[in-house]
Parts: sequence; structure tokens; C-alpha cells
Amino acid sequence: MELSVPIPERKINALVVDDSEVARQLLTHILEGDPKICVVGTAKDGQAAVDFVTERRPDIVLMDINMPGMDGFEATRRIMETSPVPIVICSGVLNPNEVATTFRVMEAGGLTCIEKPPGPEHPEYAEKAATVRQMVRLMAEVKVVRRWPASRMAGLAAADPFTTEKRSKGSIRFVGIGASTGGPPALQTILAGLPKDFPAPILIVQHIARGFLSGLADWLNQTTPLQVHIGGHSMRPLPGHVYLAPDDFHMGVNTGGFITLSTAAAENGLRPAVSYMFRSLAENCGAEAVGVLLTGMGRDGAVELKQMRDTGALTIAQDRESSVVHGMPAEAIARGGAVQILPPERIAVALSNLVQRKTASGDFSL
Repeated sequence: MELSVPIPERKINALVVDDSEVARQLLTHILEGDPKICVVGTAKDGQAAVDFVTERRPDIVLMDINMPGMDGFEATRRIMETSPVPIVICSGVLNPNEVATTFRVMEAGGLTCIEKPPGPEHPEYAEKAATVRQMVRLMAEVKVVRRWPASRMAGLAAADPFTTEKRSKGSIRFVGIGASTGGPPALQTILAGLPKDFPAPILIVQHIARGFLSGLADWLNQTTPLQVHIGGHSMRPLPGHVYLAPDDFHMGVNTGGFITLSTAAAENGLRPAVSYMFRSLAENCGAEAVGVLLTGMGRDGAVELKQMRDTGALTIAQDRESSVVHGMPAEAIARGGAVQILPPERIAVALSNLVQRKTASGDFSL
């Protein structure tokens, strides 16, 4: 009689990078509280992190930002150019410099950002520690880390992907974009590819850790031609301006075209939710809206993108190849919600061409 011996489940090998010994010890303690995670090394600066990844190839790196010598941005850039592995940015959100630099690191290849957890005596320690472990487990499964450098915009054909879609005569009042994990670099690519006089307001729901939203707005303001704001209740959105949903508020529009904020119950476990914004656009703008669903885990916005399409709106989902996580756009595609499936740089071209066509035909109005 032969006895089968169970094969032990392989652990996730993690590298912790932080210049603070206390922080390294805390993060190691938190991660090893999960039986599926093993911290195989720590590093106190970027150069040590690059050397470790080159020699040992961990499954994931938890990366600090501000460190002596080589910082987290340069370390991430070098790792992604030589020995790419998933990198999660773990930063202190109370430091404005770290918040601003976080998005440069994501542009260099970092997957997502999480708040550095407080010590065990803090009342939110257990919740924050669980978030760190969950993110490491999820991001370790991302096999290919994507980047969208601006150079990829060069030489793109100016083909209009919507020429075969039946359209009723009218204007486009709003563009709504939803994104989660991997979203900031995709958003930056899209907004950077639009003209500064883009003649419609853009509303964005980006799932992001609390405290990082102002840094995202600052980074997009610095790296794109459009003016980026955090949305406010009853704000009148302007053409060529971008409005990010604030922390803990759903964002939508009313029939008069003003931004509305709501503390209604979370949808898909999230507030702000893409689903809330897309549903608002479907109900109040119909065919005079464009919906774009980008990379992210889960299914937030998938049903509602189909609702937008059913009301005559133009709808786009990000393609699998360019997505860090293809969960949300894949759900939308499976439900028939996407008119087109495109990478971020092509989404920018599609939106620009769409606006140019409407402007040239003389029927574009806000």
C-alpha cells in the first residue's frame, strides 16, 4: 500500500526594504504572521535591494521611498530594467515628499502603494497589518509588471476605433474613468496623450490607499497637460479639467451637470466606487458620455459600464496585455460592456480623435 505524501504549499518569498531598522522588524513581523509568506531578506537602502533581487529573485518586494544613497524610485527603476519582480510601495502617507514621489515609483514599475502600518499599540494596527499581508499575497501573483512610458505614444496610428459604432447626433458632456490596482500609470498615459484644450470634463474614480490622493493629483498635474482637482460637491466641472473622487465619497453627476458627492453605502466593498459614477453617467448623460474601465482587481464598474453602453455611451475597457490586473476590465468585457478593448496609449488616441471629430462636425457642445 502506497501512502501519498502531501506536497507542502510553496510560500511567497518577500524582501522588505526600509532604512529604519524598527520598520524592517515591524514589517517582517507582520508578514510572517501569515503562514503563506516568508521574509527571505531585508535591505536598508536601494542598492542593497537591487543586489538582493539580482542574486535571490524574491517573489515580491515591499519598498520604502526615502532612503539614504539610492532611494526607492531609483531602486525600482533598476529592478524593473534588470530583474523585474512585483514591487509594492510601502510609504508613510504623512510625509508629503514620500506621497509625491510614490507616483514616480509607480511610473517606474511599482504595482501599488500601501500605507506604512503603525506599531502594535495603535488601535488600527490589526486592520493595517491585515491590509499589508493581503496586498503582498495578491501582488505576488502578478507575473508581469507593466509600464507605459511616454515614448510608446510615438508613431501611433490615428485610427478612430469608433467609426463603425452607430452614434446618434449629439455632444459628449463627460468622460468617466474607473481604475484600481495599476491605475495611476495608466491614467497618466491617457491624460498625457490628451490636448490641454480637451473640450469635456473627465471624472475619475481611482481606488487608492487613504492619504495618497493629493499626491496623485499633484503628480498628474505635473506630468499631464490637463488641470487635475479633487472633486467637490456641487462643483461645476470644466472642459479640459480632471476631477478625482475624494476619499470615502462616491462621486457622480446630476442632471444639471454638477458633481455630486455621496456617503451612501459602499458598492463592491468600495467607496468611492466606479459603479456609482458609471451608473450616474448612464442615468444623467446617456449617449453624451464616455466610460473607460482600467486595470484593477474585482468587478467594480463592470455591470455599470454595460449600463452605459446600453444607453448609447461609448465604452472602453483596458486590454489584458497592458493591465497589471485584468479583473475589472475582464468582467466588463465578459458582460458585453466594452465597445472597444485598448491599451492606455490607444485610449488616449481614441478620446482625442473622438473629440476632434465632434468639434469638426460642429455638433459638440457642453
